Amino acid sequence: MPEQPNFIEIDGQLSFEDGNFPSVVVNTQPNISPCELVDWVQEHKPGLELELSRSGALLFRGFPVGCAESFDSFSAAFGYPNFTYQESLSNAVRINFTERVFTANEAPKEVEIYLHHEMAQTPISPDKLFFFCKTAADHGGATPICRSDQLFNALQQKDPALAKRFSDKGLKYTSHMPAKDDHASGQGRSWQSTLSVQTKNEAETKLRELGYSWSWSDDHSLKAITPVLPAVRTLNNGVKVFYNQLVAAYMGWEGVRDNPDKAICFGDDSSIPIDGLEQIVSLATEFTYDLEWQDGDVVLIDNKMTMHGRRSYSGERKRQVLVALAA
Repeated sequence: MPEQPNFIEIDGQLSFEDGNFPSVVVNTQPNISPCELVDWVQEHKPGLELELSRSGALLFRGFPVGCAESFDSFSAAFGYPNFTYQESLSNAVRINFTERVFTANEAPKEVEIYLHHEMAQTPISPDKLFFFCKTAADHGGATPICRSDQLFNALQQKDPALAKRFSDKGLKYTSHMPAKDDHASGQGRSWQSTLSVQTKNEAETKLRELGYSWSWSDDHSLKAITPVLPAVRTLNNGVKVFYNQLVAAYMGWEGVRDNPDKAICFGDDSSIPIDGLEQIVSLATEFTYDLEWQDGDVVLIDNKMTMHGRRSYSGERKRQVLVALAA
């Protein structure tokens, strides 16, 4: 069994004043069994969590995680409460392998998924994310990860007035949920699936309880507007993070680049300036590392600190990245 976590440096790793990003833990004893790995995680959890709180992302490389079941055991070893995707308010399409483990976003491989905090566009979001690369793509398919504390600090320095507007006003998101599941789109869970309801009355009751406003279309699809959600969060250590889905919404949601008001606005319903959105997209690249997957890699991400996305990919080999969420 490996002893203390062995942290290494890898090509392209970013370096901030508090250390490298992401932190990389390698297994130096390839004969470790999955059961021994669970024991090792539990023994070294305090040190791993301390490193996660500093870095925002831990990459585990070379450990015996090769299938959904061993990934389930690895992620469960940390002891975090399970955050089931079925009960979330995300409309992305996922396929479950175990109760805890499911596929990453099933959007077509040519589609890029832009930086976001998982489910930050909903009132309920997980604290931590586990990603497991079962098979890497032939070409592309990296997972970009971005430190949101660094991004917000840079925004405060470059445009303090805009940073203050985000911090003070918060955000509202508008989503459109189809009447039936549209698995081909990757973002097509129906309102029944997204809200875990069967009827419009049940949907309206749940939306009302969560503080949403809504309207129904003639085709029975649902337009839902969130209550005011934070654009900026303050962590327990006092650090402010840019916690939202602005980059993903502006860059990737249909029609939003032409008309941001279609999906995102400040919490007081005022428009977010396009030049401000462009500035944030540009700044984010400075604090983003592209994680080029290797088969068997596992990444633990602090969803409060670190955004993630997905690069497009190609080739004969199917990219398969699985996910487990924790409250």
